[in-house]
Amino acid sequence: MDTTQFATVLVVEDAPSEMALMSHYLQAEGFSVIGAMTGQEGLDKAIAQQPDVIVTDVVMPGISGFELCRALKRTPETQAVPIVICSSKKQNIDRLWGMRQGAKVYLTKPYTRDELISAVKQVLA
Repeated sequence: MDTTQFATVLVVEDAPSEMALMSHYLQAEGFSVIGAMTGQEGLDKAIAQQPDVIVTDVVMPGISGFELCRALKRTPETQAVPIVICSSKKQNIDRLWGMRQGAKVYLTKPYTRDELISAVKQVLA
């Protein structure tokens, strides 16, 4: 069975163009997509809607993607949900820090459609 067929992805991204692109790529691959524009909205939606995967940006107003990862990992309802960080922060230290906060994959922007889909499928497997 294809795990992507009915998997739900929560995308937390404050840039509307980036949100639209990610949503398009994921929906074209058969995922259901829930969008959130801030880290707090992402946390609230993750708890309420229990997505299968969370894809988050790092640099956002309010709580950052790193802070969101920590909050998700501390919350019983979301601590098992795999997280993919998708950020323009490309330094090794950012990648290491992201993984320490609980992300399973750290993807850097710009990314290709295949890289995004592959990252999401990898954490679902």
